[in-house]
Amino acid sequence: MIEPNSDWLRIFQINPDWFRISPWTVIITIIILVAFIAMAVYYSIRAHRRKVGAGKEELIGRTAEASTAIEPRGTVFIEGERWAAISNEGRIEAGEEVIITKVEGLKLHVAKKK
Repeated sequence: MIEPNSDWLRIFQINPDWFRISPWTVIITIIILVAFIAMAVYYSIRAHRRKVGAGKEELIGRTAEASTAIEPRGTVFIEGERWAAISNEGRIEAGEEVIITKVEGLKLHVAKKK
């Protein structure tokens, strides 16, 4: 039979102080969680209010560079892409900057940048 005060039984004794959580740990954890949630809400609202930044409609009014001479047809380079272009006002030399005035399918209507 095992004696109640033996060393073997002391292994299984639990000290209640081991399970105490410091009030400062709780307060700091709550502050961090509230800050994280507030930041997530702020950036979510900001993202929903932002103007859509994709699609052909965004190209109107942007500046591009003529890759080839445009007389009245040629190509322009914008945002790493080459687009077919039609000049609204005469010949445009390669390397000149142009303004996109209209998007029609996969063709851009362009004018010389003043």
